[in-house]
Amino acid sequence: MPDFAQKLVLWQRRHGRHGLPWQGTRDPYRIWLSEVMLQQTQVAAVIPYYERFLARFPDFVALAGASEDEVLRLWSGLGYYARGRNLLRAAREVAKAGRFPDSYEEIHALPGVGPSTAAAIAAFAFGRRAAILDGNAKRVFARRFGVEGDKAQWALAQKLLPARAIETYTQALMDLGATVCTRTRPACERCPVAKDCVARREGRIDELPAARKRKPLPLKHATWLVLLYKGSVLLERRPGSGIWGGLWGFPGGPEKGVRDFCEKNLSCTVAKTRRMPVIEHGFTHFRLNIQPIRCNVGKILPPAEAPGRIWMDVEDAAHAAIPAPVRTLLLGLA
Repeated sequence: MPDFAQKLVLWQRRHGRHGLPWQGTRDPYRIWLSEVMLQQTQVAAVIPYYERFLARFPDFVALAGASEDEVLRLWSGLGYYARGRNLLRAAREVAKAGRFPDSYEEIHALPGVGPSTAAAIAAFAFGRRAAILDGNAKRVFARRFGVEGDKAQWALAQKLLPARAIETYTQALMDLGATVCTRTRPACERCPVAKDCVARREGRIDELPAARKRKPLPLKHATWLVLLYKGSVLLERRPGSGIWGGLWGFPGGPEKGVRDFCEKNLSCTVAKTRRMPVIEHGFTHFRLNIQPIRCNVGKILPPAEAPGRIWMDVEDAAHAAIPAPVRTLLLGLA
């Protein structure tokens, strides 16, 4: 076993995380679910979603029989909703095959499973010797070895793989980056490889890994029409691709001429409108300023509903498959 791997394995057994809900199992369903949820999401945020998801869909067969709406409702608030849609697609593939694939290559071929996620599932569920390179591992490699760039780090990750204890080593890389070699204020005094660390020796802890040059995020604007009628609200399903794909939300519309717009496009007359406080929401690549306009509906015109559009009780709507800002706004109406 390489010296680096040996030190991490010993450290993980004594000081790593051992009580996470998805640990202590070889069940590929539970491991796959946790790894997908953990993509770009902190452990603390994932745990309640993971537990609720398992309670509703305890295995592949249960998940494969679900509707996309059910899955997205449980996913609502966790973000990156393509993960939820891909989860359902993958579950249906696995249920059809009758088994979860047990090789890295087959796991990687599942919808929504990237190379690092596939390696983690292969290691934890089947003991396969596969290298991960998530954000935590990248930071550890950059500081300990002074190596950056995906190509060089993938080569290093493969080289450092131990022949045994692969599950413990993989978890150690994740734990070290998440709890010790953190992005800011790393706890070097607790690091098992601190004495060999390039960044520490050269005084470059704050420089490695090098920060990406970030352009100012563009600002976009949207107007939401919050149409209320006798305790119900009108929701519209968003397109399957794009932000909040497949979720329910408020219809978009103009800031002016709302009444004419609603009568022509949303099959209702509006008796009164009122601007609500602007909502600011950040995404990976842009910021969104949303102007909600509360519309008190006087009468619903035929057809009352259209494909992809539904009137729903406000309380029920707050628990549907909706984005977090929509839920916050709905809860404020109660």
